[in-house]
Amino acid sequence: MKIAFVGKGGSGKTTLSSLFIRHLAACGAPVVAVDADINQHLGAALGLDEAEATALPSLGDHLPLIKDYLRGTNPRIASAETMIKTTPPGEGSRLLRVREDNPVYDACAHPVGLDGGAVRLMVTGPFSDADLGVACYHSKTGAVELCLNHLVDGPDEYVVVDMTAGSDSFASGMFTRFDITFLVAEPTRKGVSVYRQYKEYARDFGVLLKVVGNKVQGPDDLDFLRAETGDDLLATVGHSDWVRAMEKGRPPRFATLEEPNRSALRLLRTAADAAYGLRDRERYTRQMVHFHLKNAASWGNERTGVDLAAQVDPDFVLGEGVTVSA
Repeated sequence: MKIAFVGKGGSGKTTLSSLFIRHLAACGAPVVAVDADINQHLGAALGLDEAEATALPSLGDHLPLIKDYLRGTNPRIASAETMIKTTPPGEGSRLLRVREDNPVYDACAHPVGLDGGAVRLMVTGPFSDADLGVACYHSKTGAVELCLNHLVDGPDEYVVVDMTAGSDSFASGMFTRFDITFLVAEPTRKGVSVYRQYKEYARDFGVLLKVVGNKVQGPDDLDFLRAETGDDLLATVGHSDWVRAMEKGRPPRFATLEEPNRSALRLLRTAADAAYGLRDRERYTRQMVHFHLKNAASWGNERTGVDLAAQVDPDFVLGEGVTVSA
């Protein structure tokens, strides 16, 4: 399953996504974790120290390698240089799978050992001095979108993406790349404002959205979230001494996480597993093509000097049964 965590800055989306990743790893599930926020905090939330987190290889720095590998022998793509962040796969493209070794993982995925197992962590990378004042953060997250377009996952495999804060995810088509999106919301007016934006934007694209209430301290907080989000409210998380210790860099064994919070994580996994049965692979591929054509017309054709609409393979549908190019 492809799973996104979104929410306003400070809502706790990175903390919740890291807890969910730990929960999956403790259950022995294969996980690819992706930090798609240029404010890179997921590595630290998964236990890396500052030096380790700073040294993580970034997807953005390896974009030429990623493009060259994913292009494969696709005859519709003249060169890796003509691939953009929305380029869809087609006959001859190489695809990424959760449980495999490949050059993209070799270059960009860092193994992180957690209680009960290990996960692959990939990060977009922060702004560099060369980016400041001249680059948009979408130029960094484009590598994530390209990888998601070419990623095939099964029912017992998990790709968990910590997205950029707020509703900025809608500046690209990446918000449609997931089986389920967990929106982390605090029980405040500001906390639910991003939920309303996401709900409105996502409605026309069939995005499955569930709310996870965070920092919920009592019945009043719960009643507020229920009134504001209705049936979209899936679970709530309250105070956690375990999280406080983790934020100090001294996380205890994950098995000691408070039972109410462990129960919330189980609800998230149940919802994610159920979302797999709702997959519409043709719609998923159609939306991928939709955003590619929009980007091609608005800037991609001019940038690359070719008609990027020609990259679309009309007979291709991304799914588990697709053969990977050698």
